[in-house]
Amino acid sequence: MNSVLKFFIPPDKKFQPLFEQSGKNLISISETLLLALSTNDLDQRNKHIKKIEQLERNVNKIRHAVFLGLSKSIITPFSREDIHTLISAVYDISDYIRAAAISIEMYNILQLDKTMIKLANLLTEMCKDLDSALKELRSFKNKTIISDVCLRIYKGESKADKLCNHAVAGLFKTELNPIELIKQKELLQTLEMATDRCDDAANALEAILVKNS
Repeated sequence: MNSVLKFFIPPDKKFQPLFEQSGKNLISISETLLLALSTNDLDQRNKHIKKIEQLERNVNKIRHAVFLGLSKSIITPFSREDIHTLISAVYDISDYIRAAAISIEMYNILQLDKTMIKLANLLTEMCKDLDSALKELRSFKNKTIISDVCLRIYKGESKADKLCNHAVAGLFKTELNPIELIKQKELLQTLEMATDRCDDAANALEAILVKNS
């Protein structure tokens, strides 16, 4: 979409508010996961997990609202495919965060090591970055914000991958209980997959940036 076309197309009032809501929810759900992993109080941890489930449902509602908007709108701020890819990736992040939280509760994982908290911290930073980029879609006045966000997320995903691989390798060396090993390995890999979905969202943002520059 070039600058001439943008002059004739009215400002987007349907999709952008949904993008920004999804970004806000990403921050909340990632921060709540970090709280759940950081506390030793089981009652507090369970409260955080319940909140994560609710926040994931909120993101799912936003996703459906975007899909409904795509089916009814003649004009969209970006290509339909890019909007679909972006909002799907954002939902997938929250879905994997929920999966991580549920696994803690379902498998009764009591040993939450430092790597899990590091991954959750990294995930929270990535979600904050995505929120900043999603807000910037409103005006595109400072496109470097989006490109810088994408670069940080790509680096963050690579770091998360290394953290996860190192932690899993350590489990095989130190964890003697095979059941506990499987539970912790699954949680670590689910956290890492959440960062992969952040990478997917960054790819979608980058595609939008390239097509609208």
